[in-house]
Amino acid sequence: MVPAVLVLEGGATRGVFTSGALDFLMEKEFYTTDVIGVSAGACNAIDYVSRQIGRTKKCMIHKEKEYNYYLGLRKMVKEKSMMDMDMIFDRYPNELIPFDFETYFQSKICCEQVVTNCVTGRAEYLEEKQEKDRLLKICRASSSMPLAAPIVRIGGTPYLDGGLADSVPIRRALQKGKRKVIVILTRNEGYRKKKPSMGETKIYRAAYKKYPNLVRTILRRPFIYNKQMEQIEELEKRGEVFVLRPKIKAISRLEKNYDRLTSFYEHGYVQMKEEYERLLEYMKA
Repeated sequence: MVPAVLVLEGGATRGVFTSGALDFLMEKEFYTTDVIGVSAGACNAIDYVSRQIGRTKKCMIHKEKEYNYYLGLRKMVKEKSMMDMDMIFDRYPNELIPFDFETYFQSKICCEQVVTNCVTGRAEYLEEKQEKDRLLKICRASSSMPLAAPIVRIGGTPYLDGGLADSVPIRRALQKGKRKVIVILTRNEGYRKKKPSMGETKIYRAAYKKYPNLVRTILRRPFIYNKQMEQIEELEKRGEVFVLRPKIKAISRLEKNYDRLTSFYEHGYVQMKEEYERLLEYMKA
């Protein structure tokens, strides 16, 4: 393992870009001592630590109907979720696309998954190396997008998507004290988030009226995210972090088209392959 922190941004199905990049790194046996994953990045993170090349790709890109995790309108209203979270975080890892819990739990890599505490509105960085159910529940919470998935309770505490409070945990990475930080983004260079519209703001306030701190965090997310991007870009210019990002137009966060998903995955793989020597030079500097 190399002494570095690997930071993985979320973005739902845009995470296939990250999975392509990580598959190349795993083929090269390039593993870091620390990984921090957010939302879809959390799913990528645990597959990286379990050393399962291609697993995230299989989970996110498929044509088989029995693997489909998008709910129909009727089920969506009943489950209050756009996606079948039980399929993704129960049937996939335990039945259809088995997750290697043994390799994951035995790994010495520190793997943190970012979640947002609905009560405090703050990010928490959770790690689990013993209990299967808790590991999957943390990953599920980190990936539960607001309005699109239900709140997840862990030990009685309600959580949602880690990207709400800390979309790209660069500060957390720097605090770990490692000399090297590798950041894999799923948005194009220069991307900035727009603040929610008045209509969106009303929807969030109505949906999460029990959690005012969460609403505040959601509404402040664009400001925080844009500040993070500015910081990362400045660190990148100074050669203090290594950043990999898409060079083709990013797909939507709920992309369903098989060919577009495959193309974005392959782009991530090729991007890392082309940048691998630069990554090694960064590690030596």
